[in-house]
Amino acid sequence: MSEITKELVAASSRSLILSILRNQQSYGYEILRTISTLTEGRWNWTDGMIYPLLRRLESEKLIISHWKKVGVRRRRRYYAITQNGREALEKGLKEWEIVHATLQKALDL
Repeated sequence: MSEITKELVAASSRSLILSILRNQQSYGYEILRTISTLTEGRWNWTDGMIYPLLRRLESEKLIISHWKKVGVRRRRRYYAITQNGREALEKGLKEWEIVHATLQKALDL
């Protein structure tokens, strides 16, 4: 999957998805491509990883979704961040800053 442990990927996935959605709505496959681009191909998420996470974030009211018609017969489910999601992202980013600062201090010992 990556040069990063599955545990760290799992721990960061919530903040990553919310960060991607903070400025514009997106759909599952596009989110997968964005993750691949951001990680320079080092994280190869699958449908089986992204959609359960999106469903969980939606059940937690951090994102919402709606169907949009694409072409004549296709529909695509778009996801957008909610105000609760923005607050959770801000809190999550502060937590990551604390983790980073703590690790940096430990390295400087």
